[in-house]
Parts: sequence; C-alpha cells; structure tokens
Amino acid sequence: MTTERDTLNSKENLKPVIREEVNLQFHWYLLAFFTIYILSFILPGIIFTLYLHFFFTPYFLGAENFFFIFTELNSLIVLLLMPLVIIFCYLIHLFFVALITRLFWQHTEKMSPTKDGIIPRNIPSKTLNYYNIRSFMIKYPKNAFVKGPFPYLINWLYNFVGTNKIGKGTTIEEQFGADRYVDIGDNCYIGVNSGFSSHSVAGIFGNISYFEIKLGDNVTTSALNCLAPGVQINDNAYLLPMAGAIKHTILKGDNNYYFGAPLRKIFKKKILDYLKISEDYLEMNEDLAKKNQKLQKIKNEIDKLE
Repeated sequence: MTTERDTLNSKENLKPVIREEVNLQFHWYLLAFFTIYILSFILPGIIFTLYLHFFFTPYFLGAENFFFIFTELNSLIVLLLMPLVIIFCYLIHLFFVALITRLFWQHTEKMSPTKDGIIPRNIPSKTLNYYNIRSFMIKYPKNAFVKGPFPYLINWLYNFVGTNKIGKGTTIEEQFGADRYVDIGDNCYIGVNSGFSSHSVAGIFGNISYFEIKLGDNVTTSALNCLAPGVQINDNAYLLPMAGAIKHTILKGDNNYYFGAPLRKIFKKKILDYLKISEDYLEMNEDLAKKNQKLQKIKNEIDKLE
C-alpha cells in the first residue's frame, strides 16, 4: 500500500537536479599566463641580446686567435661577466613575473575581494570566477621562483603580490599548495612537502570552503604536514612529521608538540614512545642542557672580566 510519505519521496526524485554550471574562462587564463610569461622576458631578453651583440661576440667569439681569449684583457672580462649577466637577466625576469602578477592580482581583488566563506559551485558568481582566475594565475609565478636557483625568494613573491603574508625570518621549504590566503608569522619553519590548503572542495561538484590559514610566530611544521581551511596555530607550536589538522582547528601553541591526523597534543610519555628513547636518556639530555647553560654563564663572566 502506497503511503503519503512514499508519494512525497517519489515527487522529490522527479525534481530536476541542479547541475554544476562551470564558467571555464579559458580566455582569461590564457591572457594572464601569456602576458606574465612573454612580458617578463622582454627586458632581460633585450639586455642579454645587446650584451651578446656588442660585447661577447666581438671580443670573445670573434677573437682572431684562440690564445687571445685568455691573454687579452677585454676577452677575459667579457667571458667572466657572462655568468653575472645571465644571473642579472634572470633576476629581472623574476621581478617582472612578480610585478605583472601583482597588477593582475590587485585588479581581481578590486573586482571581488578575497574573504572567508563558502563558495557554491552550482551557481555562477563573480566570487567563483575570480577565485578560479587567482588560483590559476599564481601557479606559474610560484613555480618560476621555487624551481629556480633562488627558491628563498618565494617569501618576497608572496608578500609583494599579496597572495600570502609571510613574516620575517620565516623559512619555507618546497611544498604543495599554500600559495594563497595563508598568514605566517615571524621566525617560522615550514618543512618539506607541507600542504596548507586554504580551500577544500566537498566532493566532485561540492561547494568550496575558503578560509584563511593563520600561523603565529615561532611555529615549526617539520615535514608532510597538512592544514585545512580555517586552521589557526598560535605562537611556539611544533608539528611532528605527518601531522594534519582538520578544518577550523585552533592550536594554543605555548611550546606544545602536536602529532597524528587529526593532530593532537603529545605528552611526555608519548614523545618517548614516538622517538623510541628511554626516560633516562631524556633526563641525561636535560642535565647536559643545564650544564651547557652554566658553562655559558661562566664564559660570559670571564669575557666581561677580560
């Protein structure tokens, strides 16, 4: 016998399913990429071409005798300057990559500012469009800096473009994600293959959770650590390898160590088991640390007397 509830369920099943309407925006992706890529090579290309034409070719490649290359001063100077010119042109290229990306980024922020919230993917919106544009646009600049000979300039790139806020004295190793909407304090260490994702997608066609990740000062993520959107880690916190935080996790810090997925505070006994050391060894290490402090004080007093 058909009940009223079965009738209602059958009617709901007959309702049309709202499909995801994706605005691919390939024209904006291609425009941003080729503009950044091509324009960033124009000035360094001109400088390098002029150097080849007016200096390297006549004084080095055009030398009448092979031995003149190593005996004439002009040939030696041109040869020795070649690596410096290449490095100089490469740095100019990186600067223009960052500058052009910054101009595009500021324009998108004016049109649709970055903010915390849930972005529906089945409803066309300006927020979703600019979210996708910014996501694509930062990929090439990030790889250009990280994969090059000066990966430590990635901090400057993030701060200059405005994708992230990176404090002074912070070291960022090679990582995946973490290229936008992340705030990291001073003197932090972000270990190898750490993944900070300020966005997450609920399923294939689900909504996008987009929340800022915040790290205080003196935070250490050792390696293979994953942080989800909305995670906040306060000052002086230490994440052991492969520790991961779910969305909107807040850690107090205060010289505490965290492990596991989802991560949680680790206590003394668990530390000993994790590191596979005995308590006697830990006490011996603490005694050595105290002795070193005493020796340092004695040394400082001796230096003052001298």
